[in-house]
Amino acid sequence: MPISEICNREVIVVQRSNTIFEAAQLMRQHHVGDVVVVDDRGGARVPVGIVTDRDLVVEIMAPAIDQMLITVGDIMAPDLVTVKENAGLSETIEYMRAKGVRRVPVVNVSGGLVGILTLDDLLELLAEELLALAKLVRQAQKKEAINRR
Repeated sequence: MPISEICNREVIVVQRSNTIFEAAQLMRQHHVGDVVVVDDRGGARVPVGIVTDRDLVVEIMAPAIDQMLITVGDIMAPDLVTVKENAGLSETIEYMRAKGVRRVPVVNVSGGLVGILTLDDLLELLAEELLALAKLVRQAQKKEAINRR
C-alpha cells in the first residue's frame, strides 16, 4: 500500500516569514501539533521545514523569547525528512525510525507537498490491522468449534 493512500492530505502550512505566534494560532485552530513550512515554487507547495508544538515550547516559550519577533524560518529544522508518495508502508516506517522522526511530509515526484504522515496515524492504522487479524483468529476458532459439534 503506498503511503499516499493513508497520509493526511489536510496539511496546515506556513511560509518561512510567518511568526511563531501565527504558527501557534494555526496549530490551536486546527488542533494539530505541527505546521509544515513551504516555499511556493512554480505553483507547487514544496516543504522546506517543519515546526512542532514541542519546538515552540523548547525554543521559544522556555527561554521566554518574543514570539511576535521570531519567524518559523528562524526555528524550523533545516534538514527536513520527506517521503515520496509511492513509498510503501514498511519502507516508510523503517525510514522514519532510521531518521528518528515522528512525522514526515509526503511529496510527489516533483517535490510538491501531497500530505503528512505521523506516528499517530501509523499507530491507528496498525492497531486497526491488528484488530482485524484478532477478529479473524476468533472467527476461525468459532467456525472450528461449530464444525466439531
